[in-house]
Amino acid sequence: MHVSPKDAARCAKEKGPSRRALAKQETRAKVLEAARRLFSEHGYEGATIRDIASAAGMSTGAVFANFSDKADLFQEIMSTDMQELSSLMAEAAGDKEDVEAALSAMLSAGYDFYHTQLPLVRAAFSASFTLHASATRRTAPGAATMCDLILQQLERGVAAGQLKADAELKLRAEMIFDAYLANFSRAFRHGLTPENLAERAGLQVAVILAGARV
Repeated sequence: MHVSPKDAARCAKEKGPSRRALAKQETRAKVLEAARRLFSEHGYEGATIRDIASAAGMSTGAVFANFSDKADLFQEIMSTDMQELSSLMAEAAGDKEDVEAALSAMLSAGYDFYHTQLPLVRAAFSASFTLHASATRRTAPGAATMCDLILQQLERGVAAGQLKADAELKLRAEMIFDAYLANFSRAFRHGLTPENLAERAGLQVAVILAGARV
């Protein structure tokens, strides 16, 4: 029976990834797992590609076959976390009617998510390519999604008649996001709990929205 190249390609696709593709995925996962652990233990500067490769049981060549450099590897980890966190934040906001309650629940979900990963967050703060400036933070993969989620809640507040239509929503969304990130520094210095951070964030949201209330 003759099988055309097109049919063969379709059959291969239906069977799923090839062994080579699966092996590449497994290698990538091992590198990411090792990198996450070493970044948490030694910080961004302290974790080297050589150490990450050794911890993953790989050669440095295997690491570079999947990631262009350490910055690319670290950004992949943070981007994955931020995407997961965005989903948790959207779920936390749920259908809460009050805009402040929705935003406070979102930020609280963020602090809960990273409570056991503060060393990794500290590494992120030391990585200048991701957190060098506010503008960079807001446009990083995942971070932009979080800013959009905050903005959506503010827009919902306008639609519900809780906030003024001319309340500079984008600027206020950026201020809330910046405050959310800045609170992690206090957690590092003073050992604040997720509950402490959530309470502080709630007060910050109230202050930022004070002039926007109808």
